[in-house]
Amino acid sequence: MSPQPHYSAPARWAHWTTAALMFAAFPLGVYMHELPLSPLKLQLISYHKWIGVGVLLLILPRLFVRLTRRAPAPLPAPAWQQKVAGLTHVLLYVLMIAVPMTGWLMSSAKGFPVVFLGVVPLPDLVGKSDALGDFFATAHVTLNYTLLALVVLHVAAAVKHHLFDRDATLSRMLPALARAR
Repeated sequence: MSPQPHYSAPARWAHWTTAALMFAAFPLGVYMHELPLSPLKLQLISYHKWIGVGVLLLILPRLFVRLTRRAPAPLPAPAWQQKVAGLTHVLLYVLMIAVPMTGWLMSSAKGFPVVFLGVVPLPDLVGKSDALGDFFATAHVTLNYTLLALVVLHVAAAVKHHLFDRDATLSRMLPALARAR
């Protein structure tokens, strides 16, 4: 059985939903970080945590879809590009787990509970510790900027394939592009 020319609908849904959540979480995190302590900042922190937990919850079905559904066959490309693409995808998955986990660990260590959607309290992952809180805060920021760099690389590669190579790479995740050609 040959693979489909594009990713499955569940794979596309998981991809774009995760992307939308990450595109909301990152600027929100940067913005709220600079605010003075206030009710607004506390509410934005809650939203940021909800989005992070949402990304974490989407990773499980996304990995399931990725492991159980055959991806489209690789398009012709130099071996180094295929290796970089494969490594980038693995790192994106790792970071989509590590970023929200370091946020959760930071909240736990700083003594601030994570209450998903304001109704589901999540357990603290570590005990209260200023040193651990600072460590996980640094890790969270560093991993976020690493994820941002990889997302920029991922988007730039998709645009390069679409505009310059004029191949079907982007249309496999956006089948409407294939119909528009």
